[in-house]
Amino acid sequence: MSSVYSQTLLPAEVAVIDDGSTDGTEVMLRQEFPQVNYYYQRNHGVSAARNLGIQQATGDWLAFLDSDDEWLPEKLSKQKAALAINPEYKICHTEENWVRNGIQVDVPQKYAKTGGWIFNHCLPLCAMSPSTMLIHRTVFTDIGLFDAQLPACEDYDLWLRITANYPVLLVEQPQINKHGGHADQLSHAFWGMDRFRIEALQKIIDAGQLSDQNRQAAVNMLLKKTNIYLNGVIKRGKTDEADYYRQLIKRYAVDAV
Repeated sequence: MSSVYSQTLLPAEVAVIDDGSTDGTEVMLRQEFPQVNYYYQRNHGVSAARNLGIQQATGDWLAFLDSDDEWLPEKLSKQKAALAINPEYKICHTEENWVRNGIQVDVPQKYAKTGGWIFNHCLPLCAMSPSTMLIHRTVFTDIGLFDAQLPACEDYDLWLRITANYPVLLVEQPQINKHGGHADQLSHAFWGMDRFRIEALQKIIDAGQLSDQNRQAAVNMLLKKTNIYLNGVIKRGKTDEADYYRQLIKRYAVDAV
């Protein structure tokens, strides 16, 4: 929260969504940040929390900050300046620093950010981070909110839907510190995270709204991920799950190139 109020361009409105915490978050906010709009929900998950924030916010431009990340001081001002020069864009993200167990580390090249029409770039993994985003409200009206039914990779699902329909503006200088390495991260909670990406790929393919080129790329990525995941399922002796993914491969293989 301190990094939000350390911005050189202060946000007009700040909402904090408390997803069932028991650590005195509300008391702390009332004491230290009384100007914040505070909302509580009973541990419905990160997607439901972000969706509630989107629904409660009144502004046209929406930014996110996960609890384990921090904005650098010029994040919002840099994005506003970039959008002023490129007013046709409705989504802007930034490069990021990675901090693992308190130490800044090099960001792997596969996570390097890019801009433009980046649907293909988003297919292998999450190519954007929620805490870097600045998104116009009309984008959510157009493509929908975060999928609260996905236990994980909900951001991957949203980025696919966004980048299939909109170009993305990139601020190339890092504007957040993305913290990780702690045991309670969502990515540590589930084995085989790609199964949620496979589900997201199914959704966007079956929606029937992709261009031919994007649909082909999505099908190819779905088959690649499913084959890899199937091998892992087989090694773990999960017969029923293996049968499901074999059938999934058969269903989409006819569209593969």
